[in-house]
Amino acid sequence: MTRFLRPLAVSVALLASLTVARAAGDIAVEVKNESEPVLCAEKDNVTIKAISPEVRRFQIVAAHPAYVAGLVRDNWDADWTNCDMKGDPSFASPTPPRRVTFWESIDYWLVGYTFPSFWRPAETTFRVGDRVEKGLHLVQLWKLGKDKSHEVLVVYPQDGNWRARPLPPEHLGFSSYGSSFLFGPIEQDGRPVVNIKEIEFDPKTLTFKLNFKDGSSGSLKLDSVDENRMVLDAVLDQPVTGGKGFVALRSMYVTEFNNDVARIALREPGAKGWREEALMSYPGGKATDIWMGRTTHSRHNTSSPDMVFRRFSSDPNPPPKP
Repeated sequence: MTRFLRPLAVSVALLASLTVARAAGDIAVEVKNESEPVLCAEKDNVTIKAISPEVRRFQIVAAHPAYVAGLVRDNWDADWTNCDMKGDPSFASPTPPRRVTFWESIDYWLVGYTFPSFWRPAETTFRVGDRVEKGLHLVQLWKLGKDKSHEVLVVYPQDGNWRARPLPPEHLGFSSYGSSFLFGPIEQDGRPVVNIKEIEFDPKTLTFKLNFKDGSSGSLKLDSVDENRMVLDAVLDQPVTGGKGFVALRSMYVTEFNNDVARIALREPGAKGWREEALMSYPGGKATDIWMGRTTHSRHNTSSPDMVFRRFSSDPNPPPKP
């Protein structure tokens, strides 16, 4: 790895390049930090929720960290030091492990998997056209790059977790996943989850349509993905109320050198500049844009992307093209 570490200002400059001019109708959401310290690097102890009784549309962005151009080696090995998973719930799958190819085109394809076991019962239905599957634990969206294919977006239908990443930078040829996110009405079931009844994927628009178990619905569309960032357009049929989060970052932090996310930067309403600080000690507040990522190398998933929640709106329709 390069010894040259860029300051946080570089990451905020990256965020500025991601963020279009703020629309007058952008909503400031409540940002709630429910993170807790742990010693195990394989437990998601970081939770940053966005809460608003108004929001129906927003964007989720996964962007390479500011230091990615200087990386000469990545590290994505699991670290089970100080981990004890014996008490974690586990449910055996009623069907043997299997792989399902739902759909493929020249540029994209969608694949589902059933594992021998998962931490929750497998009840969510997944649909693509006339093909309906129940009990899948993981669904992957792959994209053809310049010379090979790359897994760019995954969803765990049984607990509502998603992972996103851009296409890898050319000099690495691969990049890690890191933080995950939840989209929809967030519940607590031992850990934060989104209870999904059914997911339908539309290949024509690259959109995942979700029916949640509380009767509401939403959609997550792949707006764009390249070697710099991925942009997802998220829409809810109705706001998430009752003090529940409608989107959340889930990640891990053990130390400054062993984490998937370490810093947070926020664009607060009326502020003249960005608020920047260590994520674990952030007390919460209001923001129209939220960036969560790293500015120094970590031993864990070193190339994993920064995550951005932005452009919160009460209007479910997309803004007009400039």
